[in-house]
This record gives sequence, C-alpha cells and structure tokens, in this order.
Amino acid sequence: MTTIKSICVYCGSSPGRRDVYLASAKALAESLVNRKLRLVYGGAGIGIMGALADHVLQLGGEVVGVIPKALSHKEVAHPRLTELHITASMHERKMKMAELADGFIALPGGIGTFEELFEIWTWAQLGIHSKPCGLLNVDGYYDALLSFLEHARTEQFVKPLHHSLLMVETDCDVLLSRYEDYQSPVSKHSTGLARIKSDNMDLPSWL
Repeated sequence: MTTIKSICVYCGSSPGRRDVYLASAKALAESLVNRKLRLVYGGAGIGIMGALADHVLQLGGEVVGVIPKALSHKEVAHPRLTELHITASMHERKMKMAELADGFIALPGGIGTFEELFEIWTWAQLGIHSKPCGLLNVDGYYDALLSFLEHARTEQFVKPLHHSLLMVETDCDVLLSRYEDYQSPVSKHSTGLARIKSDNMDLPSWL
C-alpha cells in the first residue's frame, strides 16, 4: 500500500479559456492542504500551474517546483516556493517529479500535460512504479480523450487492467480518497521493472 505524502500535479501553463479551470486548481489546492499533502509540480508561476501553487502557499501548504533551466524564463519560474529544483533537461524534470511524488494527478492542460500523464501511466502499466495515477475531468474537458481511451480498450490495444490504472473523477476529494488505500494491481517484479533492471539501465533509487 502506498503512503501518500506528496502529490505531483500536471497542468497547463495557460489559464485556459474558462474560469472553471482556475477554480478547479484552487479546489485541488484546498484539498491538498486539508489533507496535509505536499504539492509537487512543474515550477511555473503562470497559468493553472501558478494558480495552483499560489493557493497552496496562501493556505500554508508546501510546494515543490521542478523546472528545466531552459524553461525557467519562458514558463516564469515561481519565486516563492518551498523548494525549487532546476534541472538540465525535460527528462530530468519528469524523473525528479516522479521521484518526489507518491501519486499523480492531471488537471486540464495542453500537450505537455498530456505527455506527462501518458508517460507516468505507461510506467505504472510496466510496473516501473506502483503509485496511483488520476485525471480530474473538469467540466468535461477530458470527455473526448476518455472516449478515445475507451475505444482503444474496446479495440484491444489497451488491456482492461491497464485501462483501470488511470483513475478518473470530477471531484478532487473523491480522487484523493481513492488514493489513500491504493494498491497497484500490477506487480513490479513480474512486469517491466525486472526486465529493465536486467538490461542494466541506470534507474533512480526510488524505483
């Protein structure tokens, strides 16, 4: 069973078109702080990312940002975080965020958010980690994506077990409650991790 102390949130560096997206970030911030969960995120001070971090800090919570050096100006690194890690590359950023977090949530976002969510979900599928992965479907933002994922499952390109690894909710408290007693149905030792380790790949200590 996973002990949840920190949650990594993937979300947009844009605020989006509608106010509901920023509102969802603030609601998640309140849930994290109420549960004494530390926020791990991409380190930016703009868009949904900035709103999420700002609200957690305003409520007295802890926020850890991870941002590549090349993006620290473009995404405007947040100046008031509890901790800020600057990495040399995007790959190092994602690895550091995964290392620091005990679970993962995607809010509305763009291509970067999609890529981060699918990568961490893939790692769960392969047994590289056993941490919960979830998606907050704010006001139907992800409806089309969820429809396609169901199509991929129906067409037998995604196994039902792996499809179930991505938890989907519209309410952040409901999603976080599911994380409290989460146990991955995928074994680290019978799937991808053992094979990857046997290939002598340079894996981080948290795996």
